[in-house]
Amino acid sequence: MRILIVEDEAKTAHHLRDGLAEAGFEPHLFQDGPSALDAALMESFDALVVDIMLPGFSGLELVSKLRRKGVQVPVLFLSAKGALEDRIRGLEGGGDDYLVKPFALPELVARLRALLRRGTIPSKDRVQVGDLVWEPVQRRISRLGKRVDLTPKEYALATLLMRNPGEVVTRDQMAQAVWGLSSGVDPNAMDVQVRRLRKKLDDPYPVKLIHTLRGIGLVLEFRAKK
Repeated sequence: MRILIVEDEAKTAHHLRDGLAEAGFEPHLFQDGPSALDAALMESFDALVVDIMLPGFSGLELVSKLRRKGVQVPVLFLSAKGALEDRIRGLEGGGDDYLVKPFALPELVARLRALLRRGTIPSKDRVQVGDLVWEPVQRRISRLGKRVDLTPKEYALATLLMRNPGEVVTRDQMAQAVWGLSSGVDPNAMDVQVRRLRKKLDDPYPVKLIHTLRGIGLVLEFRAKK
């Protein structure tokens, strides 16, 4: 698996390159936006690991340019900025996952392998599950044509589910998306967040879309009545 790494901090860049090589990948390292863009347009890669703060232009700009050119390989963003709005901006900017620095290399490898298992994810301006619609560009979620107002945490959780319709979203994935933590979130706090989202997206409607797999996580899908 050929992985394009874009990281300008020398120590982190070499740590990434050596670590991914040891994990069985074929890493190709670049240290600025323009050279990485040229490489990604001329060569084929299975995934990209992209730092957001880069010389030339940012990782967000890099991925935006690639998406406009039709390059839809999975992207894992790296950033020292771990605020909820930063993570949402990365995911809405064409990223498929977002990892906050400092990170543990085994976690990065696990996330990268998960993205590769999912394969290429098409860029969409509109995602629909049943009568629930997400429009990432407008940052709008609506049901039955009516916009649903969500808090930042609710929106982060809702978009995580909308990006993975029909798939199990684990509690660890929810912790990362909402709080920027891979684990350690108070279960009660997570349950409160899920209840609040259900209250807005599911409770007012006869057809329920958010389903619980006890002890594992959630699935967002339309289940036709038998």
